[in-house]
Amino acid sequence: MLNCKFFMAVLVAVLIGLISVIQVPAGDVEKININTATAKELMQLNGVGSKNAAKIIEYREKYSPFKTPEDIMQVSGIGQKTFEKNQGIIIIKEP
Repeated sequence: MLNCKFFMAVLVAVLIGLISVIQVPAGDVEKININTATAKELMQLNGVGSKNAAKIIEYREKYSPFKTPEDIMQVSGIGQKTFEKNQGIIIIKEP
């Protein structure tokens, strides 16, 4: 019985520790202006690696700055799922 209580106490402590690590306070997430971000900054977006970051920069230089966050989906390789994962941190400001 003592072992069971000890096991449960340890399990609860581990779960509390995991929850505190998983939670990201909203104030700690930096917004990314896709009209001015560098490749390194764009790679902070979930699902955007170096190739897609380069495509985003190439697209905005070729066609003009993005007008809405959703416009990022016009870039080859950036689809609905990638946008949805990042829509809370993508911002638009004119360069």
